[in-house]
Amino acid sequence: MREAGMRREHREALRSLHLVLARQLVAGELQQHLLSQRILTEEMMHLIEAKVGSFNRNVELLLLLPKRGPSAFDVFLQALRDTEQTHLAQLLLEQLREQSGPEEPGQIEKAHRPDHDPCPRKKQRVPGPAEWSLDNGDGPIDFPVAHCSLEFYQHHRDTSYRMESCPKGLALIISNVRFGGANELVDRHGGEVDHCSLDGVLHHLGFSVCSHRDLTAEAMRAELQRFSQLPDHRRLHSCLVALLSHGVEGAVYGTDGRLVQLDDVWRLFDNENCPQLQNKPKIFLIQACRGEETDCGVDLQDGKERVAPLGCEQSDTGIVEPIRMKLPTRSDIICGYACLPGTTALRNTRRGSWYVQALTRVLAAHAKDTHLADILVKVNALIKEREGFCPGSQYHRCKEMSEHCSSLCRDLHLFPGIFQKQEKG
Repeated sequence: MREAGMRREHREALRSLHLVLARQLVAGELQQHLLSQRILTEEMMHLIEAKVGSFNRNVELLLLLPKRGPSAFDVFLQALRDTEQTHLAQLLLEQLREQSGPEEPGQIEKAHRPDHDPCPRKKQRVPGPAEWSLDNGDGPIDFPVAHCSLEFYQHHRDTSYRMESCPKGLALIISNVRFGGANELVDRHGGEVDHCSLDGVLHHLGFSVCSHRDLTAEAMRAELQRFSQLPDHRRLHSCLVALLSHGVEGAVYGTDGRLVQLDDVWRLFDNENCPQLQNKPKIFLIQACRGEETDCGVDLQDGKERVAPLGCEQSDTGIVEPIRMKLPTRSDIICGYACLPGTTALRNTRRGSWYVQALTRVLAAHAKDTHLADILVKVNALIKEREGFCPGSQYHRCKEMSEHCSSLCRDLHLFPGIFQKQEKG
């Protein structure tokens, strides 16, 4: 019979990371490794599988492990590595290091490191509970922005929003990456890449970009309020706000785990509260989850795709007396979302989120001759084709679907290269 009892420091490491492990473990193949090493028995496997939902099954597994003897922890670490969950093994080792104090640097990792570890000194990063790193791409991608031709500008300027100011408009990026465990939110590794990529492409499109990192909810509200009232909006021809963070449907998180409601953000920039942006395009980009469901996708069936009719109706009151022109309270807005309501946004920890990758790529290649609504359609098409890469797990071949909504009243061409100052060497 296996000796009952795990070493105290190992139990403490599992206890400290219980919630993260319960949320992130991909247990299917992992359990088979533990069964083959006799850490789990067939009876225990049945007990785990009887639980409803992956979270509850992971909880049961974590409750059993400390009772499976002094070698259970090391076998569990090796099983994590063998099932491509090395980031969780590294997290446990780091927890052990914190518990041991500074007296023996490197001794814990050395004791638990397998001889065949291909990257023994490479620190693995931990994805968040609702944004997954599920594909095998690596490294940020930089796309040069193609400039619009003068002929294209001259042909389309009369049917498009005016975009002749220099800069084209002010852009605000708020990128929250480090949450320090507030409200059980983990750091958004890879978010730094999104920030840099978006900042770069907006700069080359002709925007004046202001960036802020890691703001609390109250600081986000204050910065959005300040930005919406900047006097330069009156002379410039557009405005852009990008919020990159954890989120839920209708709100995004500050680094203190508190929510900023998106309706409050829209209100700051509407025609009543921000008259200096009336009749000018206002662009919002939301890179955040809108729920906790992961889209597993469905198999494509034979048959043509169908498009619903628009069904637009118009009416004319016939009123001709001179009256002051009125505007809807909220108009001339386009907003792109990384994912659909209720679902998670997907992210690679080194290349950044799927949505920002696709957005920067399409903007760089097609802003020269495509208006923004059609650019976001192209982004949708790229996201639709992408699949998660996590072999042996329930998340393998998972999907994401971006979307956008618009109250734009004209084509929104960004005309990159037109009315832009030349870059200084």
